[in-house]
Amino acid sequence: MRNGSVLILNGDDVDSLLSGRMAEIIDAVQCAYESHAQGSSSLPHSTFLRFPDSDRNRIIALPAFLGGERGGAGVKWVSSFPDNVSKGLVRASAVIVLNSTVTGMPEAIMEGSVISARRTAASAALAAKYLHGHLEANRVGMVGCGLISFEILRFLLAVFPGLETAYVYDLDERQSQKFKERAVRSFTSLDVRIGRDVSSIFESAPLVALATTAIRPHITASTRIQPRSTILHISLRDLAPAVILDCDNVVDDIDHVCRADTSVQLAERTVGNRDFIRCTLADILRGKATPRMDSSSPAIFSPFGLGILDIAVARLAYDLAHRDGRGMLMDSFAPSNPF
Repeated sequence: MRNGSVLILNGDDVDSLLSGRMAEIIDAVQCAYESHAQGSSSLPHSTFLRFPDSDRNRIIALPAFLGGERGGAGVKWVSSFPDNVSKGLVRASAVIVLNSTVTGMPEAIMEGSVISARRTAASAALAAKYLHGHLEANRVGMVGCGLISFEILRFLLAVFPGLETAYVYDLDERQSQKFKERAVRSFTSLDVRIGRDVSSIFESAPLVALATTAIRPHITASTRIQPRSTILHISLRDLAPAVILDCDNVVDDIDHVCRADTSVQLAERTVGNRDFIRCTLADILRGKATPRMDSSSPAIFSPFGLGILDIAVARLAYDLAHRDGRGMLMDSFAPSNPF
């Protein structure tokens, strides 16, 4: 590309470029985790923009640098406005800017919600592959019936083709029904059933993904969690500290996940330390830790959602767009140099 030009990719561009590439996206996410563990990244804490009149709405900036051939630098600016759903709008919207690591100039501006959803789903599926791969994986439970859960289900089916039944639940029964109808159309061999409540999901499936808009814990120690189960705690604020402390805990990055009032941070406040976090997913990927603490304890994966994953998947989309001639190239995005 010409110096100073910027590639623009809209949501349909990104969606079609990444469609059907679950294995490549999972691989990109795994490489990003491993590079981060090896120190080939720069990952400042994400910044939360909140609003005085609402504790639910937020916009988050996630800057990141990822080294290596699949890396890059940039930022994701992602909003979450849960009430959008009742207005017929999507809950989350995002934009990603990729910058040159040589000049710092922007190289691409792309719609980010598709990338955000799929990197999140790939992270969950990767964790499930390692934490739950040797256990029974023909039933999965989904708590929260939005886009993230749907993508998680798609990626779990790529990792566990033997999945037969999905149990789904959302506080909004209409959302549960919509999710079921779409899943039945998209995954024709999957039996999709709507659960009566959160407890029924844990009773029905040994692999459970939590992707809700909860801002404080709603799953307590009274919820019966199967001993050999795996919980993908994607939304980070669903589990009470007592649940966290009673399970085998794996995270994506210890410093990042112990902030912003996550369930993991609440558990840290309860006991005054982080010793209950056994390891990171990268430790397991690199063979530095075992996939599970033992065969009986439930395992929880709590990923804060690292900006390096957005960079890795955005770079994949950028490279595919460049190869296929997709998107709109804006020449002379930068002003002319007067000197």
